[in-house]
Amino acid sequence: MEQLHGFSFDGRLLLMAFAATLLLTSQAADDRKAFHSQIFISQFHFDFILSNIIYIHIVWVYIVYMGKPSEGGFSAVSQRHTNMLQQVLTNSDASKSLVYSYHRSFNGFAAWLNQEEARKFAKMDEVVSVFPSEKKQLHTTRSWDFMGFFQQARRSSLESDLVIGMLDTGIWPESESFSDEGFGPPPPKWKGECQPASNFTCNNKIIGARFFRSEPLGEGDILSPRDTEGHGTHTSSTAGGNLVSGASLFGLGLGTARGGTPSARIAVYKICWSDGCFDADILAAFDNAIADGVDIISLSVGGFIAKDYFNDSIAIGAFHAMKNGILTSNSGGNSGPSLGSITNVSPWSLSVAASTIDRKFVTNVKLGNGESSQGISVNTFQLGDKLIPLIYAGDAPNTTAGFNESLSRFCFPGSLDVNQVEGKIVLCDEISDGEAALSSGAVGTIMQDGGLQDAAFLFPLPASVLDLNAGNNVFQYLRSTSNPEATIEKSTTIEDMSAPSVVSFSSRGPNLITLDILKPDLAAPGVDIVASWSEGTTIGGLEGDNRVSPFNIISGTSMACPHATGAAAYVKSFHPTWSPAAIKSALMTTAFPMAPKLNTDAEFAYGAGHINPVNAINPGLVYDAEEIDYIKFLCGQGYSTQNLRLVTGDESNCSNAAKTAASDLNYPSFGLLMKSQKLNTRVYHRTVTNVGEPVSTYKAVIRAPPGLEVTVRPATLSFRSLGQKMSFSVRVKANTGGNILSGSLSWEDGVHLVRSPIVAFATPS
Repeated sequence: MEQLHGFSFDGRLLLMAFAATLLLTSQAADDRKAFHSQIFISQFHFDFILSNIIYIHIVWVYIVYMGKPSEGGFSAVSQRHTNMLQQVLTNSDASKSLVYSYHRSFNGFAAWLNQEEARKFAKMDEVVSVFPSEKKQLHTTRSWDFMGFFQQARRSSLESDLVIGMLDTGIWPESESFSDEGFGPPPPKWKGECQPASNFTCNNKIIGARFFRSEPLGEGDILSPRDTEGHGTHTSSTAGGNLVSGASLFGLGLGTARGGTPSARIAVYKICWSDGCFDADILAAFDNAIADGVDIISLSVGGFIAKDYFNDSIAIGAFHAMKNGILTSNSGGNSGPSLGSITNVSPWSLSVAASTIDRKFVTNVKLGNGESSQGISVNTFQLGDKLIPLIYAGDAPNTTAGFNESLSRFCFPGSLDVNQVEGKIVLCDEISDGEAALSSGAVGTIMQDGGLQDAAFLFPLPASVLDLNAGNNVFQYLRSTSNPEATIEKSTTIEDMSAPSVVSFSSRGPNLITLDILKPDLAAPGVDIVASWSEGTTIGGLEGDNRVSPFNIISGTSMACPHATGAAAYVKSFHPTWSPAAIKSALMTTAFPMAPKLNTDAEFAYGAGHINPVNAINPGLVYDAEEIDYIKFLCGQGYSTQNLRLVTGDESNCSNAAKTAASDLNYPSFGLLMKSQKLNTRVYHRTVTNVGEPVSTYKAVIRAPPGLEVTVRPATLSFRSLGQKMSFSVRVKANTGGNILSGSLSWEDGVHLVRSPIVAFATPS
């Protein structure tokens, strides 16, 4: 299951007490051996082997990936998949086991299998990979203007022919962001559909909508493309929503909300539900989106760790999208700032980090002694001028439930004494979601936290998050008087002079699957973003929070991803024949450079830099790559000829001549993995394509810190026509001394600046 930003054969947690009890109480070992328990489980991570369980079959949805599309229509392909199941299944009806037949854009199926059955499929010659359908999670008014992409930006007449495929929690079709006023019929290329649902209707803006659910339906979910979570509505409006004036969250963030390509059409593929996003559903959505005719795919979803490319549903789907000329834009993940935490890392997709914008939401706390402290939160509540009794959470433990002050001070769920907290503002020693304070009857909460205060969050009651110094001032005041009082004001905005910087929660590189491919690719606004929201849920999504709004303010790489999606669609509207790699190159090489002093993780935080849509439509040169380039790269990564032929459907051969080192993939960045901190040297080979002026001359400009030496040959590229390709080599010598060394190569012709980052780093010993 994916996070909303497969299973190795040894990995699932089985803790089913009823099965253990049945086995432990059986009369004889023979009875236990004969006992077959088929247990349907949704979510677990490690095998738990009960010593007395002799024979148990765990049934799980597995994905059997078989590569290129199979010949024949749905019925023929589905029958072939059913026949394969019949050959392997030991105890189940094949037709009941089959969940999906992937047939439109690639070949494979999802089915309920146990581990032994999955192993049998993995040994078949026609199978590329077998992995469980794990659960992944879901990783504005001001943001587009902040990056210089103003409402008056130049637009292409082809923008309304573009279709953005949004793989998310669905969409709220009644939102003004998705009105089809002024839109003509869908473009003739469109082959999608509006899946029948009793409460959902498409229009000429939302031209397609499907939903996918392989697991039993969760509580509160509905089988419809309608969004009951809010996330999908937010991302869709950010990527391609209409212009909506007067957008705000109860007055906060007031302005005109719009997507990157307001005239584009939207196709919705609901893959995420209240309990997450499953791999089987993600692949089903890719299978349909590619065949339906989308131009860009946006996916603000990811797993907990980076995985081998062909055991990763998102990497597989994005690969087949690339084969069909479709770029996939991915969120990088919200597990930062740990190095190596980025999860969506395939080189054929765009991996996006989250950065700040120059607007910050702050929330003042006013104490009874007249002092004020400024914290951060998105607080829509107004307590008025009246001061309210203040209590320290450590003084109000729920002793009846077994809590003491050392636990209650953190405001853990159930740790607070309702009789002491009710009607008061409670001071907590740690940031939380605020639900414990609310359920205990508090009318507000002040939280003190030592983390970076670079993103504001919503809470279900009046709240402000203070740094430790300000929090200590509140605590000292509370201890200085017998009747401490405070109030929490409604949030206001201030200018964030440090923007853009990558937010602390944004996942960092390096890319743990292929260290020489720099990830993330770039950064885009992902902090405190105002965008449309589902009115089928509350803005906080927590019990006790009854606020409903057509707009919301949230943060995450999930918000950064649709900014990149909208920018990619914008580039494609001007260059409809460009490959996914060319579009990606244009976005990366024109990005605004970011400052390492604000992000000590440097390119591992922000990649090539901060996205710059206006310049991306005229990059001058692009680093292009086609399917064959990625195949050679995969050969170099150790994939077999047999598997790659299944994926490509041709006579691909991983001979030595057909292998490309990761460092030689025609990528718009340069990563040097060093085995030690001593002097290392590597030579890279790249080819650029002229998409600027027909006759032009570019000169190499190197920027490198001490310890990094870069030589480019030739140092001048002279073009005589559009589309002309020229190759060059880059020799990098580095001695990191244990640091990340950041440099760059720019090709400059006086008009264009085509910049690529160069990063050298040593792996930990």
